Amino acid sequence: MAYREATPARLLNAAILGQERVFRAARSGILWLIGWEIIGEIELDSSQTQIHRNIATLSVSFPEVEMNSVKLRVILVVAIAAILVAGYWLLSRNPGPKNSLLLYGNVDIREVDLAFRQPGRLAKAFFDEGATVKTGDVMAELDARPYRDALAVSEAEVLRARAELEKLRHGNRPQEIAQADESVRQAKAVFKNTDNNFKRQSALVKSGSVSQRVSDAARAARDQAEAALASAKQALALKKEGSRREDVAAGEARLAVAEAMVAQSMTALADTRLAAPTNATVLSRVREPGSMVNASSAVYILSLRDPVYIRAYVSEPDLGRVIPGVKVTVRTDSTDKVYQGEIGFISPRAEFTPKSVETTDLRTDLVYRIRIVVSNSDSALRQGMPVTIRVATEAHDR
Repeated sequence: MAYREATPARLLNAAILGQERVFRAARSGILWLIGWEIIGEIELDSSQTQIHRNIATLSVSFPEVEMNSVKLRVILVVAIAAILVAGYWLLSRNPGPKNSLLLYGNVDIREVDLAFRQPGRLAKAFFDEGATVKTGDVMAELDARPYRDALAVSEAEVLRARAELEKLRHGNRPQEIAQADESVRQAKAVFKNTDNNFKRQSALVKSGSVSQRVSDAARAARDQAEAALASAKQALALKKEGSRREDVAAGEARLAVAEAMVAQSMTALADTRLAAPTNATVLSRVREPGSMVNASSAVYILSLRDPVYIRAYVSEPDLGRVIPGVKVTVRTDSTDKVYQGEIGFISPRAEFTPKSVETTDLRTDLVYRIRIVVSNSDSALRQGMPVTIRVATEAHDR
């Protein structure tokens, strides 16, 4: 076979070539694991040089001996072990890039319990679970008949209040003033007649023709007529003056109340349509058409899609390396996509590390909660998903 006919020199060259390929594969694996672009090139190159020296020593030790397959396998195993040890040594010496900070967190859960502000019977529900909705999409409707009737009543009250106010502002009609004037003239005639009768009766009392009682009755009739005349004159003055300013102000207030009732009825009618407050995904459809719902009873539960927030925690020693506006990269276990974001909020209060956060530090350490806003999110970044965040602190450290 071709392998048996090979010379020791060819076998040695094959061993060297195999070790170089294994070395390169191991180095690529190490770089991929720690996420470095350039790391320890000098150390790796020196390790590669040492491997060549070891292989050369092996070739000197066996100058003319034919190398069988067992010896070749032993040499390859020793070379692989040496590369792995060197990689572990380099990794322990260089735990990561100096100008980056590794954090762990979760995609923040942001939900909305969507409900009507008015009670009623659910007439229509337009979306099912899993559907995507946009801002302003009508998702459900109540039976609006009672609210339309209430609006009609309110509008009628406005018409009545406006008519009463116009009546107060315009005052009395000319015919009403003329009627009051005629009442004054009538009262004058009565008074004149009773006054003349009293004078006659008084003269007859002096001559003894009538009793004093008759004269007193005539006096009383004259006084009543005089009072009626004064009352008629005051009524005429009121008719000419018109409504009081206080009455006009009260009429204006009644009209404002009626108009406010109309606005309230219109708002209640508009509230019979349930609209999506923002772009979201329907998590749950709680009620079905025909159900009686109370105000604030959830009909849909929505998961907000934009913006996407990530909740993470930073320890106190690293707090100075994290400031609002710092750029970060976000990775998940389910995809190779790298998401971009920036730190938008840092909590002013310390707390203990939540148990749901996977970190390599002690869970009793005090940390500060931060919020990261993802700029290029997509449907693969789901709420509650654990993520790994790398904070680019190079610019801040400088």
